[in-house]
Amino acid sequence: MTGGRLQDLLGVELPLIQAPMAGVQGSALAVAVSNAGGLGSLSCAALTVEAMRSELAAIRTGTTRPFNVNFFCHEPPARDPAREAGWRAALSRYYAEAGVAPADPSAPTRAPFSREVADALAPFEPPVVSFHFGLPTDALLARVRAWGAKILSSATTVDEARWLEARGADAIIAQGIEAGGHRGMFLSADLSTQIGTMALVPQIVDAVAVPVIAAGGIGDARGVAAAVALGAAGVQVGTAYLLCPEAGTSAVHRAALQSAAARATAVTNVFSGRPARSIVNRLVRELGPMNDAVPPFPLAIPALAPLRAKVESEGRGDFSSLWAGAYAAACKPAAAAAITADLARGLAGAR
Repeated sequence: MTGGRLQDLLGVELPLIQAPMAGVQGSALAVAVSNAGGLGSLSCAALTVEAMRSELAAIRTGTTRPFNVNFFCHEPPARDPAREAGWRAALSRYYAEAGVAPADPSAPTRAPFSREVADALAPFEPPVVSFHFGLPTDALLARVRAWGAKILSSATTVDEARWLEARGADAIIAQGIEAGGHRGMFLSADLSTQIGTMALVPQIVDAVAVPVIAAGGIGDARGVAAAVALGAAGVQVGTAYLLCPEAGTSAVHRAALQSAAARATAVTNVFSGRPARSIVNRLVRELGPMNDAVPPFPLAIPALAPLRAKVESEGRGDFSSLWAGAYAAACKPAAAAAITADLARGLAGAR
């Protein structure tokens, strides 16, 4: 079952969601996609409360249409100084080569959705709120529902989809292994449970009664049509928007997407401590893709910050998290409205 038209649930013209992408997009991309008839999204996972307020104000100024805000729901791990020191030691040769000092291990990284964030979010009453790595506490979820928001979350397995439905998710994002950025897995850390989008979508469609949104490896009208043919009520697309002028993708990241490097992506933990799909670069080749020395998410992030900053200033992405899905090599520079219109053509035969 698709659980009804996604357009009706979300209040949008097109059942197309721009994936929230921390670090590579802000309000401009969300506004452009919403104004083009899709659901623009803002990732708040890496934003301070002040920055979130500023971006939300810009969205409210830029569009009167629905939009989505996204948050992480991970359980912060206990600090392990010995393991963090071991990770910095594994990076020591790179520090020496780049001529930088190891980072402060206590630097802020990624925080989960909290009461403080909910307090700051409430005045904006976003119509759609999505979560990654499960859902927040029942109390926090009730606060979000109180202003009428629809709740979405990612599932990477049928078990996760059923868990989300049982806890009141209004729609489920079926995130296949091809998707860029962090895997949304939360019931298991076993990567062998992760399957492709076109295998995952029909399994989740058969298992739940709420609408299912396909995500992972979809970047053009053909991918949209295939997902809909398998029962998806809509799609979520991220990588195809990375070369948009409205995206905040760095120059180094854009160059990688337009090079032969984009032909190889891998699920790796070396950038954050959690499995995520990136273009394969030097760090992934030499220390990954999966490395047991890496501290758990998000404690691995600070150690790479000085390396990333120094090497990116020299025009290279050797230590940068070049998040991208399996669609990366097909990315083309285009305005967000044009990409949204192309994706919409995949819906033509499904209406």
